[in-house]
Amino acid sequence: MSILVDKNSRVLCQGITGTQATFHIRRSLDYGTNVVAGVTPGKGGNMHLGLPVFNTVREAVAETGVNSSVMYVPARSVKEAVREAAEAGLELVVCIADGVPIRDMIEIKNILRGSRTKLIGPNTPGIITPGAARLGIFPENIHTPGRIGIVSRSSTLTYEAVVETKRAGMGQSTVIGLGDDMIFGMDFVDVLEYFMKDDNTDAVVMIGALGGTFEENAAEYYRSLKHKKPIIGFVAGEAIPFGHKMGYAGDIITKGRISVQDKKDAMNAAGITVVNNINAIHEKLQELAEPAGLKK
Repeated sequence: MSILVDKNSRVLCQGITGTQATFHIRRSLDYGTNVVAGVTPGKGGNMHLGLPVFNTVREAVAETGVNSSVMYVPARSVKEAVREAAEAGLELVVCIADGVPIRDMIEIKNILRGSRTKLIGPNTPGIITPGAARLGIFPENIHTPGRIGIVSRSSTLTYEAVVETKRAGMGQSTVIGLGDDMIFGMDFVDVLEYFMKDDNTDAVVMIGALGGTFEENAAEYYRSLKHKKPIIGFVAGEAIPFGHKMGYAGDIITKGRISVQDKKDAMNAAGITVVNNINAIHEKLQELAEPAGLKK
């Protein structure tokens, strides 16, 4: 296994009878993901995609022992869906919806504080452990089991990072898209803590973006580690004029005063190998392979 999900995860889909959920859950089932139940209020007692449908998450947990959820619910319904998952004690929730209201996300962060539930997203492609589990909308055909972890703030560039590991002749342990909305659940530090402890991850590719201080926080965490795995980092947004206001809550807080170069400098100073072009990631992975003995 790798981090957060594997072939033994018992997965629930919230909003399973919707069109997008039906499409992606069918693909996840075909991929081998252990999806065991769904929830759609008012449709409990039915079957969908060969899976039992329940009215509530709590009922699904009691009947099937699910421990993870991927939700395909409208943005306006995300807060209550996350609340329900957290109150039922799920370990992981993946939220695909974009445009979740900022006020709702602030309340969601409070709901999750002190709970066992980790949130990936919203507005994320999700999480995939190649060959084992797919929770979200990742194009599963581009992934290969391996030992490079990937965590990214940019959904599209997450796919580019996957391609770069393949160009290096390597596969991925787990791939996580943090989310493109203003406020999201798990951040770089949360995910890196898992990767640093994972026996099946040898190195990490970290894709940052303009806005906020997420990369600086990750750099400070990485600097503090006594025993660490190599990280190759890239920060998107170099071509955006300085002072341009991004749509991230963190950029509103920092008033656009933190540039891409500031982020790269912080990462470099912490010992992260930073590339200026995402297409250079595979070269750095190949350079790491010999002295670090990275496995393909």
